[in-house]
Amino acid sequence: MSYAVKEMFLTLQGEGVQAGRRAVFVRFAGCNLWSGREQDRASAICRFCDTDFVGMDGLGGGRFADAQALSDAVVEMWSGGEADRFVVLTGGEPMLQVDDPLINALHSAGFFIAIESNGTLSVHPGIDWVCISPKAGSETVQRSGNELKLVWPQPGSDVAAMESWQFEHFLIQPLDDAKAADNQEAAMALVMERPRWRLSLQTHKLLGLR
Repeated sequence: MSYAVKEMFLTLQGEGVQAGRRAVFVRFAGCNLWSGREQDRASAICRFCDTDFVGMDGLGGGRFADAQALSDAVVEMWSGGEADRFVVLTGGEPMLQVDDPLINALHSAGFFIAIESNGTLSVHPGIDWVCISPKAGSETVQRSGNELKLVWPQPGSDVAAMESWQFEHFLIQPLDDAKAADNQEAAMALVMERPRWRLSLQTHKLLGLR
């Protein structure tokens, strides 16, 4: 199959447990929590999304004919030798497109593969690092992985129930909107009340990175 990619770029991972690590980000086009029609954005389940996943017109984006073509583009973007190769598959919702051929091609090229998903679709078993960011109002079917990253505040989120899910790390990330300062206070308060959770900041924004 071919792959629709909004953008691809080399940066530092800015969020979560892997923060600070050199990474190629592959942002797939499309998301299953939004219809794709601009007039429906206000009623989408994930109204606070801070990324543009529509189309294939971003830096490094486009239609890749097959898994090898996309993997080759990731290798070229990495341009840092063969050691410690790290790729982050994100979106939109990457699991709409991630499949066996792509995972095999990236592994063959020596990449450690991470994914950032909303958890409404089961994650491919070949992924090396699974980060799930659940969205209130949707059904999270992927309830295991390496890190659970909950954007906060999110009315309707059952934090207590999430603590029974099988994740190594539980992260709270303040919502970046007009009430960012209040959201940071709310996130810190939750961590103080529920010590299983850890505060996660979007350090790439603080550093001016993509």
